[in-house]
Amino acid sequence: MNRRLIHVLLGALVLATGSRPLLADDAFDAAFTAVRDGWAVANYRTPAGQKEAVFGKLAAQAAALTAQYPQRPEGLIWEGIVLSTYAGVKGGLGALGLAKEAKAKLEAALAIDAKALDGSAHTSLGTLYHKVPGFPIGFGSDKKARSHLEQALRINPDGIDPNYFFGEFLCDEGDPRLGLQHLDRAAKAAPRPGREVADEGRRGEIRALTTRCREELD
Repeated sequence: MNRRLIHVLLGALVLATGSRPLLADDAFDAAFTAVRDGWAVANYRTPAGQKEAVFGKLAAQAAALTAQYPQRPEGLIWEGIVLSTYAGVKGGLGALGLAKEAKAKLEAALAIDAKALDGSAHTSLGTLYHKVPGFPIGFGSDKKARSHLEQALRINPDGIDPNYFFGEFLCDEGDPRLGLQHLDRAAKAAPRPGREVADEGRRGEIRALTTRCREELD
């Protein structure tokens, strides 16, 4: 194959794959990381009195990300996580509306790729179903919570988040012994590169929940 033909084929490949999608991916990664890391700082290092305002801005930032990249499940997952955490911070009547928005984003992510981010949409949906009140106030369902959390564990059996949230679910549902097994697995999860703030905060929550679950066994 002569060099001219090689250059023609390479040119066609560049047009087919395009430099613009690569740049778009870089732009997505930067915006995605900003939302993900912004959540960790907002959740774990922001004073309680400032959290609602910070999460309001972060929710707008996450919405802009998914509006620009509506087919990227990673962005939808993190908008769902931001909205669900914002709901918990806000409380009151406005919280349920935010929780419903979070549910819709997470379901949209599942429809695209249920295994994206190690099944994080299942983890977050399971947590929402567990924490939101049931009918007639909200959409909460312990049956659906368990189903999603178990699916998350099948995808990511050693992950810190699915084990923590399933451990929490089990302790809340009266099975602290099994809950402690999952909390122990969460505590032993490998560190996540670039997620140091989130890991530090989550490990603190694991310790606190482990103490509570052990007290239930005494």
